[in-house]
Amino acid sequence: MPPHSIGSGTISFGLVSIPVKMFSAASSAGVSFNMLHAKCGSRIRQQTFCPVCNVVVERAELVKGYEFVKDQYVRVSDDELKALEGETSKLIDIAEFVPLDRVDPIYFEKTYYLGPDKGGEKAYRLLSDAMTASGRVALAKFVMRGKESLVLIRAAQNGLMLHTMYFADEVRSFAEIDKGESAKIRDGEMALAQQLIDGLSNAEFEPERYADEYRQRVLELVNSKVEGKEIIAAGPPAQRAQVIDLMEALKESLAKHAPAGAAPTEKKPPVKIARRAEAKTEPVPARRAQAGRK
Repeated sequence: MPPHSIGSGTISFGLVSIPVKMFSAASSAGVSFNMLHAKCGSRIRQQTFCPVCNVVVERAELVKGYEFVKDQYVRVSDDELKALEGETSKLIDIAEFVPLDRVDPIYFEKTYYLGPDKGGEKAYRLLSDAMTASGRVALAKFVMRGKESLVLIRAAQNGLMLHTMYFADEVRSFAEIDKGESAKIRDGEMALAQQLIDGLSNAEFEPERYADEYRQRVLELVNSKVEGKEIIAAGPPAQRAQVIDLMEALKESLAKHAPAGAAPTEKKPPVKIARRAEAKTEPVPARRAQAGRK
């Protein structure tokens, strides 16, 4: 089944206009459950209730209201909001181009695929190829579904993708959160941590290596119940011991992830690093005793 366009717009690139269609790039694949009445097993229905009039309110009777002071609202209609979007609601006017690695991923919200609309094929291809050659991405603003978003357009997989982004005032500050900066890291601990990172590193991100195992277990549980099989509850998960000696924890992690029978290489000499770490952590009295014998 061909993908279904969820909207359209026009990318403004200088004096060039590129009509485009938007497609959802991803969707959540979690397991959804309906809420049932435990007594009879029927699916419940949620209702909108007015506590003042003591009645159930139908959707057609609802209006939007903005609370400007406690329990006081000003009403705003859908037509009034639509009028504020104006003609620019479908225009994606590129403001600037920046290197992708200069954009913090914290600003990314959702991803869409962009495809050329009728008559925009050549301009679409030109922008995609030019952005690929330049190594830059485009920043613009776009009104979609009643909300203006900062968007980033990038060339990828021989086409264009659009990422909706948060504005700066929507991203919370990280400054007031304790980041453990008072902790003292020893050289041996840093060396072992870097060696562990090297041992777990790959040159490329391969998303197909990862799967939602929890979702699969939930589906297996549901299927077993549908088939009338007996469900045996698993025991409590084993608790991880609290890390007391960070150095020992790093060494055990390295031993766990090292390939069986693998010889140390010049790039990753675990034995030498471990010995240097032990030498640096030798008790002070022992070092003084050795100095006295000399």
